[in-house]
Amino acid sequence: MRPADLPFTKVHGAGNDFVLLCDLEDALDLPPAAVRALCDRRRGIGGDGVIRVGAPRAGVDADVFMDYRNADGSIAEMCGNGVRTVAKYVADRGIVEGDVVRVDTRAGTKHVRCHRGSDGRVTGCTVDMGAPVPGVVGEELVLGDGSTVTVTTVSMGNPHAVIVVDDVAAAPVHVVGPLLERHEVFGEGTNVEFITVPDRGTVHGRIWERGVGETLASGTGGSAMAVAAALVGLADREVDVHLPGGILTIAWTDETLFVTGPAVEVASGIVDETWWATATGGT
Repeated sequence: MRPADLPFTKVHGAGNDFVLLCDLEDALDLPPAAVRALCDRRRGIGGDGVIRVGAPRAGVDADVFMDYRNADGSIAEMCGNGVRTVAKYVADRGIVEGDVVRVDTRAGTKHVRCHRGSDGRVTGCTVDMGAPVPGVVGEELVLGDGSTVTVTTVSMGNPHAVIVVDDVAAAPVHVVGPLLERHEVFGEGTNVEFITVPDRGTVHGRIWERGVGETLASGTGGSAMAVAAALVGLADREVDVHLPGGILTIAWTDETLFVTGPAVEVASGIVDETWWATATGGT
């Protein structure tokens, strides 16, 4: 079902943008067609994904649930940039009091600490992403076109394959990205990152996001880049990850990993009922 008035808020974290729908009553049916229509940058609102902010799931001790969908309508476990925008949304509106928001995600509950500007509004957040799970380091894979790449895999609650390149600006993101995303060794697909490491405190990266394509930033992707750079011996465990959309600060401790970055609201409005019915086939 669709409520009579469906408000939306356009948000982004370091250029990774989303259509946020507040649905604390869990009344909204969000089929893949609706997600694809909302994310369409010409016929819809436009975004890398849709975030439905719902009530925490049964048995989960959290403030809200982040129901995240990729732009192609597929469900994703977690979004490190998206979770910051959720925290900003509920903290700025007093839905959650204080500066720490507990967000239920499909990759576990994330504790998000909000940082406020002089006007009291949230400008950025630090997210406890949980401990990364390193996979293989330096594995050579043969792609569908016959070329080979060397990858380091990391799970941040969702899968990542990281490739070290000489020049990230010239990396074949749009060729290798989709080939590796769908590689047979990744049963559910994978996000693909390309990194250059100029010094031990800096990583430059680009990401091909599973189910989306190239995005300007990714919180889990930036985390995976930092972890992979450390695993291959090129970087320390505290780095600034420079992405096309901005900088994320990553701190990988013995127990967990923290990401600090911006959270921005762009605009708010109401989804037109007729457009919704047409875009979703009357859902």
